[in-house]
Amino acid sequence: MSIDSEFDLLIRGSRVVVEDREGPRAIAISQGRIAAVLPEDADVHAAEEVRVDADAVILPGLVDTHVHICEPGTDWEGFASATAAAAAGGITSLVDMPIDSFPATVDLDTLAAKRRAAEGQLQVDLALWGGLTPRNVHTIGALIDAGAVGLKCFLVDPGSPDFEAVDDTVLEQALAITAPAGVPVMVHAEDFAGAPRLPAVSRRYAEWLAARPPSTEDRAVARVIAAAKRTGGWAHIAHVSSASSLPLLRDAQRVGVRVTAETCPHYLTLAAEEIADGQTSAKCGPPIRERAHQTALWDALRSGTLGAVVSDHSPCLPVQKTDDFATAWAGVSSLQVSPAVVWTAARARGFALTDLARWMSSSPAAIAGLRDKGRIAVGADADLCVFAPDETFVVDPALLLHRHPVCPYAGRTLSGVVRATMLRGRWIDETPTGRLVSREAA
Repeated sequence: MSIDSEFDLLIRGSRVVVEDREGPRAIAISQGRIAAVLPEDADVHAAEEVRVDADAVILPGLVDTHVHICEPGTDWEGFASATAAAAAGGITSLVDMPIDSFPATVDLDTLAAKRRAAEGQLQVDLALWGGLTPRNVHTIGALIDAGAVGLKCFLVDPGSPDFEAVDDTVLEQALAITAPAGVPVMVHAEDFAGAPRLPAVSRRYAEWLAARPPSTEDRAVARVIAAAKRTGGWAHIAHVSSASSLPLLRDAQRVGVRVTAETCPHYLTLAAEEIADGQTSAKCGPPIRERAHQTALWDALRSGTLGAVVSDHSPCLPVQKTDDFATAWAGVSSLQVSPAVVWTAARARGFALTDLARWMSSSPAAIAGLRDKGRIAVGADADLCVFAPDETFVVDPALLLHRHPVCPYAGRTLSGVVRATMLRGRWIDETPTGRLVSREAA
């Protein structure tokens, strides 16, 4: 096959993931976009040509739609460090949460403040969620019009003075407002009514787990499904951890309720049985549950009930990870290693790299409305990850690029080394060439 057009760059590989297939391909790139996807041996002219080693796979750049970059206003995590960590992990697009920066991203002024803080710091592309609270429900349309990919809210108090929890009335109002535009409302789905109290001082993981039993998650998921059914809006359930919530989601999806859901690497790979007392690097909410829940989550990924895997990278200062589960920060930091964490466990369960690309590239991109991201296809941004699936490494906190190297995977041997990451046709180095991007109209 011969093509006369000259492209900027041609990348040939014997293993390229395109849609749900892996095979030999040549990827032609012009002006930062994929211009053609061709047979590997296509007779094509390009200003530059690269051949990827046979032991590596070319994946679409990964997309992480659940990341807490705590800037402006804190020294927990920054745009420069988070996007450097993302690039090292093969992630080419991040979507930042509206909470854990000061101020929270809940109106046009704070959305603009986020964007100003990010300028000149990004090694990968960045989009933003807007926040939903009882105080701004009637103005959320302005956030969407200004480019927020959707809205994020909590059904329980998240502990931030400018980000209050919503009740069912506010949630329904937001779903009704966003329904015509087909924009998701992401919900932190927990409901603590009737749950046991955590002791004032607690080093025991079992006590943290008991304070947030599966019923707290299941009850909240049921509330969200009911609101989505009544309004026709799109509800997206964040960080699912409970096996008993999965039938609720499956049944709602079967009857056409617009509800999608994600889970996270820590729920898929860590189990309550192995978390030591005082090991608060694994403290998060909802909590990491027992292995039976983990197995059910994998089954839900296989069936499609869960559509995406995202990091929920939720960092803090090291001093905030005390050995007391009652006071330690609830969040797992894993941005840089999350693709390898998932791949290591997925391959052991018989999944393929096409599954990894769907969970961590195309599905998150679709949720965030990033139509040019998460796929190797003509017209898409030339965002690529060169991934060596059989090569292993040991997680060394000293080599992590996010700002504070607290990580529950320290010392673990993982499969899947990222050899190079490309953003819009350019191999990522330390130069901040990432852009601010927005949800695109369907």
